Amino acid sequence: MARAWHLASRPEGMPVAENFELKEIDLPDLGDGQIRVANKWLSVDPYMRGRMRDIKSYVPPFQIGEPMQGGAIGEVVESKADGVAVGDMVQHMEGWRDEAVVNAAESQKLPELDMPPEYFLGFLGMPGMTAYFGLLEVAEAKAGDIVFVSGAAGAVGSTVVQIAKAKGMTVIGSAGGQEKFDWVSGLGADKAIDYKSGPILKSLMEAAPDGIDVYFDNVGGDHLDAAFAVANDRARFAECGMISGYNDTDPMEFRYIMAVVAKRIRIRGFIVTDFIARAQEFYGDMGQMVAAGKIRTEETVYEGLDKQVDAFRGLFEGANTGKMLVKV
Repeated sequence: MARAWHLASRPEGMPVAENFELKEIDLPDLGDGQIRVANKWLSVDPYMRGRMRDIKSYVPPFQIGEPMQGGAIGEVVESKADGVAVGDMVQHMEGWRDEAVVNAAESQKLPELDMPPEYFLGFLGMPGMTAYFGLLEVAEAKAGDIVFVSGAAGAVGSTVVQIAKAKGMTVIGSAGGQEKFDWVSGLGADKAIDYKSGPILKSLMEAAPDGIDVYFDNVGGDHLDAAFAVANDRARFAECGMISGYNDTDPMEFRYIMAVVAKRIRIRGFIVTDFIARAQEFYGDMGQMVAAGKIRTEETVYEGLDKQVDAFRGLFEGANTGKMLVKV
């Protein structure tokens, strides 16, 4: 029988195991246009923390006692949908479970790029598209820019570092701990910062004596404040996420936010779905960079559906290098 993780209660601060429950679920018989999918890979992403709050946002909140959702890739084991055959690999949003019945129109067959399927939950999927369009469209980054990337060892951040280098930019990446520092340096970042080794503002000032033109924000908090302080005139900030505050109950105070006015900083938030209609543009350019050896990836993999909550909590504990995945 299929199993799925349910939200048992809404977390206060850092989620704990008791906020979740793994239960058996009944799956319906297939209707016209539907497929049954045996999930192989499950994604955990920071945005899911926001869905655990009962607040209005760009995606509806998870409901108490109901199965949770998230990105997943699986094999079609039964189909009543034209154009989708048993054995096809598809991507969909019925994750946090081992099997799902999905409307075929709400799934996508994986592109024929001769890549491992799990890559389409990482640098060839939502994180990769987030990095690509956030850097090049939202921040309007261009060759010669000095780019600061926080969370540079994560799925999005590590892709931003590599795209920026491939496009002729100078890159400063921040990550926590020696292992992640080494990983970011190995990706080609011109300067890497270990934010655990000292105050981020001091480290960023030393790494960027000529200031920064672009900030790609995955962290918020003190990283965002440091970026305000070090930004050049008319710097562009792409606000992708602020993971440092997702479990905080106290608001962050910014010392240098007035620089927004004096330096005419442009700050723009975005969501990857803003650019979903341009997926083929992304696949084309990204495919060329991958073929040229300019993009590589790393995954942190937890084995088994039982480990889904551990993997999710690990996002906020710095447990992942690259994309965090669960292999069912």
